[in-house]
Amino acid sequence: MTTIRADEALAQAYDGITAVVADLDDAGLQRATRCQGWLVADLLLHVLGDAQRALVALASPADGPADVDDVSYWRDFPAGDEASTRHAWWVRRSAAAFDRPSGIVRLWRDTAPAAVRAARSANPEGYVTTQGHVLRVPDFLATLTTEAVIHHLDLTPALPDAPLPGPLAVGVAVATMDGLLSDDTVRPTAWDDQDFLLKATGRVPLTDRDRLELGESAGWFPLLG
Repeated sequence: MTTIRADEALAQAYDGITAVVADLDDAGLQRATRCQGWLVADLLLHVLGDAQRALVALASPADGPADVDDVSYWRDFPAGDEASTRHAWWVRRSAAAFDRPSGIVRLWRDTAPAAVRAARSANPEGYVTTQGHVLRVPDFLATLTTEAVIHHLDLTPALPDAPLPGPLAVGVAVATMDGLLSDDTVRPTAWDDQDFLLKATGRVPLTDRDRLELGESAGWFPLLG
């Protein structure tokens, strides 16, 4: 992935989330998401944490070499582990501390563009450290994009008129899922990119036909949580 593509993909991913939440009232921000126990406002606060993490990481260059790339980074984050459960509870309590859910939207709209500007200013040959790993800057941006795209889809089940994530950002997330699969896996022919992302992350279960087409590779799913 070129650095320009990584920057543009992150900008598109964050702009997509803004497009979903910007015009929601407080009632809309309290609708359910695909993330168990999280409302729209809760999930937005979680993604806001990624944007804040990006600002810290991009302002704190690290020495190389990288120990993970934009695909292998995800292998440290199994679905449903104890740390994820604790984080989910922390997010719910933190979101509830805001006087109104719309306060999270205002903070997101300040922070996300700042993270994108920092990404565009970062040394494309540089390294950053985050979550206990060292990554090349473009790979770090790709991890942020992948997470933003997945959570964009998580935001929308109770928001039928919400826009979908943009194609460049989706392409990065799809490439990540492809990288997590074994090389000989063939994606079921009926899946579009959204189907793939939702099933690869366990948001939507595999059907019997999916399992038949995937064969032994069905055991890899979900690829990440």
